[in-house]
Amino acid sequence: MSSSLFANSAFSHSTTNNVSLQSKTDFRNFLTLSIKKHYYSYANTLCIRCSINHIQRPEYIPSKISDPKYVRIFDTTLRDGEQSPGATMSTKQKLEVARQLAKLGVDIIEAGFPASSDADFEAVKLIAEEIGNDEQGYFGHVPVICGLSRCNKRDIDKAWGAVKYAKKPRIHTFIATSEIHMKYKLKMSKDEVVEKATSMVAYARSLGCDDVEFSPEDAGRSDREFLYHILGEAIKAGATTLNIPDTVGYTVPSEFGQLIADIKANTPGIENVIISTHCQNDLGLSTANTLAGACAGARQLEVTINGIGERAGNASFEEVVMALKCRGEQVLGGLYTGINTQHIIPSSKMVEEYTGLQVQPHKAIVGANAFAHESGIHQDGMLKHKDTYEIVSPEDIGLRRSNEAGIVLGKLSGRHALKSKMLELGYDIDGKELEDFFWRFKSVAEKKKKVTDDDLIALMSDEVLQPQVVWWLGDVQITCGSLGLSTATVKLINTDGQEHIACSVGTGPVDAAYKAVDLIVKVPITLLEYSMNAVTEGIDAIASTRVSIRGEDEHTVMNGSTGQTLHRTFSGTGADMDVVMSSVRAYIGALNKMLSFEKLVSRYDKPEDSVVV
Repeated sequence: MSSSLFANSAFSHSTTNNVSLQSKTDFRNFLTLSIKKHYYSYANTLCIRCSINHIQRPEYIPSKISDPKYVRIFDTTLRDGEQSPGATMSTKQKLEVARQLAKLGVDIIEAGFPASSDADFEAVKLIAEEIGNDEQGYFGHVPVICGLSRCNKRDIDKAWGAVKYAKKPRIHTFIATSEIHMKYKLKMSKDEVVEKATSMVAYARSLGCDDVEFSPEDAGRSDREFLYHILGEAIKAGATTLNIPDTVGYTVPSEFGQLIADIKANTPGIENVIISTHCQNDLGLSTANTLAGACAGARQLEVTINGIGERAGNASFEEVVMALKCRGEQVLGGLYTGINTQHIIPSSKMVEEYTGLQVQPHKAIVGANAFAHESGIHQDGMLKHKDTYEIVSPEDIGLRRSNEAGIVLGKLSGRHALKSKMLELGYDIDGKELEDFFWRFKSVAEKKKKVTDDDLIALMSDEVLQPQVVWWLGDVQITCGSLGLSTATVKLINTDGQEHIACSVGTGPVDAAYKAVDLIVKVPITLLEYSMNAVTEGIDAIASTRVSIRGEDEHTVMNGSTGQTLHRTFSGTGADMDVVMSSVRAYIGALNKMLSFEKLVSRYDKPEDSVVV
């Protein structure tokens, strides 16, 4: 039987003609290796689902990529994503997200808009110093750290002041080029816009920044000939990447793909730079437009985790990356990225927790239902062969089904097991943070038989990764029922260690508790949103609460795209097995975020500190 196998395979004895085999051992080793190669080659031809392979990314050179099929991933979760209403993150949270993006293998991290506030400047600077120099990450990969700026010297100085500490810094500057933006927002002529763009790109280069990205805002609605002209001039001024934004999500895939192709064919000097895409999701076409742009020649794609961002959001990181991974070889011209997709689920959950923006259950790739199979026909197919209904392996994106989980934590688990599990989930904690988190975990484990990954993520966000603390929650006592008004007594502790106690009544226990908090904090706010979800199934599930608040006083920003003056909103999350405690924790978290921001914020002479590209 064995002789028959070898006679009909590529590994008959004749294979050894050109190989020097000195012994039976040499032959056995050679044969074993050959069979393995044959098996894996055969398995790969049959594999429908995506698989994990470490990709050797080309050396980073700002204006060119040695492999024409390699696509850079530019993540703007920390800049455009954070512009989502209520999505403001603390500096500590931004650093954790940046660290997770580095684990993903993101090529460029747009860490923020340094000129918008002192808080944003410090966050971008910290990310540049730590993440922008960390060679212990994904296969030694160090991401480019980018800061956004408008086309003015103050913005560019701020951006360079923050990102220059990174090993690979980039300045991203932009100005609008569509007729409607130039006429009504900028009130500038075409010649003035070109002059401003080219002079500011040149200024950014003059500071010592060798990596400058230029974006013509609202390119999707800009006049083509003018677009070719201003992009050509930006190249002459020193731009290394030209980003083409569909700022208002207006185009459809055939249009956007043709736009990129036309720019590639008609812009002088385009062969010396990288073309990028930035697609908004107003018509639900951002992922499709991004892929169309890549097929037309773009080699940098701007995306956000979970697709968060202004209005309807941006092109989704996970959708774009997995589309290239699954279909890149067959229908997308062999395009590929350097992304470690096994970190997608941890990254998605982290961003969901920190921003408070919940992922819809049917969201592609990362939604709760993305790998759920309820139909009997589907379940039957899955039991027989997973490839029948799953084109993406859940393990490829870091999703472990509950019955396939490794470490199971409970009340007897120790610090080492907890730390190992948190590392597995993408969180690196130690020292006092680990100690505080351990005791919070133990208090929950005493009440629950099994603490799930989702429980741990919720507790992590609530316990460790909170904004700068202005008020600590001490105790809460509630009296409620159908016999009278609900009454709440709340104790808060300030940064000086002083305890403040207040009592209030309300229409329900949460309303009463929030009113008691307001009596202590004495900051006029409006509660915009309140929502609660059970993190897991069962009567002992941890309740995760999200609130969104708005200050009554300042916190106004100008939306650079629409010109509207908006009130900045702040979200907070809380987790506890007691729903009232969970609610109060979320409320205190949002208040701390707002009060911390108030201490750090710096304002422009003109109210223009929120922008859209």
